[in-house]
Amino acid sequence: MGNPRLFTYNELSVATDSFSEENQLGQGGFGVVYKANLKDGTQVAVKKLSLHSKQGKQEFVNELNIITGIRHRNLAMLHGYCVEANERLLVYEFLENGSLDSALFQSSSALNWQSRFQITIGIARGLAYLHEESHFQIIHRDIKASNVLLDAKLQPKISDFGLSKLFDLDGKHVVSKVAGTFGYMAPEYAVHRRLSPKADVFSFGVPVLVILSGRKCVDLARSSGQEHIVQMTWKLCEAGKLDECVDWKLGSDYDPDEVYRMVHIALLCTQEREELRPVMSDVVTMLLGRLDLHPLPTHAPGTYLKTRTSSSTGNRCSIEVFSAR
Repeated sequence: MGNPRLFTYNELSVATDSFSEENQLGQGGFGVVYKANLKDGTQVAVKKLSLHSKQGKQEFVNELNIITGIRHRNLAMLHGYCVEANERLLVYEFLENGSLDSALFQSSSALNWQSRFQITIGIARGLAYLHEESHFQIIHRDIKASNVLLDAKLQPKISDFGLSKLFDLDGKHVVSKVAGTFGYMAPEYAVHRRLSPKADVFSFGVPVLVILSGRKCVDLARSSGQEHIVQMTWKLCEAGKLDECVDWKLGSDYDPDEVYRMVHIALLCTQEREELRPVMSDVVTMLLGRLDLHPLPTHAPGTYLKTRTSSSTGNRCSIEVFSAR
């Protein structure tokens, strides 16, 4: 893989029509992403990072360091970057179908079953590469539908490596600060700051159920004890209502065996005890039907959410533990 190209700020400003609102593809906590047309006609996505905080600057360095050393068909590819005065920009391949989150919840046409199943396998392959196949072990820390992009053929690409951690050796690590998205975080990481690849495995299990069901990760309008999609899925499985886990927009157009496989694997991945979760290479082979499914957990998974209550009552942000048991 060649070294990423160093762009000038003027080049990227011209390519995005002065970072016009019309070219804006999305916005996150650490910057805005724009569609850009380079002089040679190549379409790219330009991530313009907000550097108002020390964390934003660290995210740029972190993402650049990690993404330049890896390449896989299920990871977003970096074309280049810009470091000029106080500006920090990353230039990625342009992915025509946007985020998986948008495809599931904002598109006028529903993703068909075959696309959903293949997207799930692609995400699993990308994570297996990060954990087990790259020169360094990389823990993404923020796997969710909005951080998966889709190309013209709906092949998924994991993106947004700003929160990722890179380690020399396999093992468990204690981090000084928890970062990521509550609802997707593994319990040992959210509560005890203990980080290992199994934290990503847990996070992976959540979007698997989002892809399958077409439901958001957390919905406080759902019945008590079923606000989190993992809780809801566990209850449906206990009741023998596996078909109700499937997105209603698909009708009967899905493969029941693949549905069972996806639900089974998602529940394996979201087990509370990290040592019971499978490694991602086993997840890939189980999805492909080349490895027998590990036994289902006997205990309902625990899910960890961050809730914000009114400051007028004197309450504060806290981590709450919800159990489907």
